[in-house]
Order: sequence, then structure tokens, then C-alpha cells
Amino acid sequence: MTTLAHRFSARRTAGLTRWNTVLLSRNRLALFYAAVLPLLPLGTLFIGERGSPLVGAFAIITTFLVIALFPVYYNVLSQFVSRRDELVLKRMRTGESRDAELLVSIALPGVGIALLLTVIAIPIAAALGQPLPVNPVLYGATAVLAVTMFTAFAYWTAAWTKNAEAAQLTSMPIIILASIGPMTGTIPDMPDLLRDILSRTPGAAMSDLVRLGWFGFDGPEATEATLTFAGTFGPAVGPLIVMAAWTYLAVVLARRSMRWEPRA
Repeated sequence: MTTLAHRFSARRTAGLTRWNTVLLSRNRLALFYAAVLPLLPLGTLFIGERGSPLVGAFAIITTFLVIALFPVYYNVLSQFVSRRDELVLKRMRTGESRDAELLVSIALPGVGIALLLTVIAIPIAAALGQPLPVNPVLYGATAVLAVTMFTAFAYWTAAWTKNAEAAQLTSMPIIILASIGPMTGTIPDMPDLLRDILSRTPGAAMSDLVRLGWFGFDGPEATEATLTFAGTFGPAVGPLIVMAAWTYLAVVLARRSMRWEPRA
């Protein structure tokens, strides 16, 4: 019978999260990549026609993508691999800490920063001439789903990442998979079959949801807002299913391949 001591503990998780947050804050380069770099794409709002929805969509989608990749995906990947190589995770698993507590506490600092940045991006973009999100509920749901998906991708990638230095290479397939989707709308004369395949990548689905939730764009090639708050929910179903499917796949793969100790 499972005792209370072996169940998930919010108190232990909070303590571990504070410890991981302190470690992240002491690494200035990691903190810059997590908290500052993701907002730099908003600087493109100074370029071109002020208040242009196309410029705004490009800047905000890029910001959203960088938020998902750096505070969440790469940060969680490197932190987990570093703790594993230092045998910190092995020692902690022999004590009171449960596996779920360790995983959640490693992810929470980056996830918290990412969600905060998605909120901070709104007033910054508005101050630079962009409209407020048409559907903040959809925008928020996209943010939560994105950080969940990329956290799972990080733990999956950790399975074949030998050390923290190797993460720069092993992370590339997921970064490419996430980045190629938002580019499909900018590539002319792309074959329909290829465009259809790329539209089902996690980055494309995330991009579509940001365009819907923030700008009310009806479709990846739309250039002006035509959808209201209520009208954005219907077109969002497809991209939400795509993101949910990728999230489920990433969670399953991460659970099957999880490694808690360095390779021999």
C-alpha cells in the first residue's frame, strides 16, 4: 500500500523548485537566454509600418517560439542533464524525493519565466502599436500547452544527450521541427503536400494559434483580422489537436526513455 510519504508532495516540490531557481539565477548566461533573449524579437516592431499586423504577427510569433525553446526546452534539457551527470538526481531519488517531484521542480523555473514573458509581451507589443489579443483565453491556453509540450520534449531529448555540452547538438532536431512550421507561410510556390505536412508540425500549430488568439487571423495566409473572440474558437480546433497530439507523443516518449544516471 502506498503511504503518504511516497505520494507527490507539493511542499517538497516547492522546496526543490526554489533550489533550482537559485541555481538558474546564479548562471548569468542561462538567465539571459531564459529571461531576456525571448523578448528581443519584439524589437522588429520598430521596423516597417508602425502598427502593421503582419510585422506584429511575425514579431510576436517569433517571440512566442523563442520563449518556448529557451526558457523551457533548452533550459530544462540542460538542467536535467547537468543534474544527472553530477549524480544529484541519483542521490535525491534514494531519499524522500519522488521522480515526479524532481521533474516538476526542474521544469517550473523555466516554465514560470516563459508564462510570465508571454504576459509581459502583451503590454510591450501594445505600446509599440499592436492590438491587444482578440482571444486572451486561446492565447493563454496556447502558452500553457506549448510549455507542457516542450518540457516533455526536453526530457525525451535528455535520454540521448550524453552531457550538457552535447545538448547543443541533440536539441537541434526539436528546434528545427519547431522552427520550420512558422516559416511555411513565407515560402512561395511550396508544394501543397509539403505545406500540408509542415502545417502539422508543433511550430506551425503554435503559430496558427497565436495568429488566431492575438490577431484574429483566419488562416495562415491571412493579412488582416476578420475573426472576433467567439469566431476564433472554431478554426483553433485543428491546431489545438495537433499540439495536443505532439504533447501526448512527447510525454509517452519521455516516460519510456527516461534515464536517471549517466551512461556507463
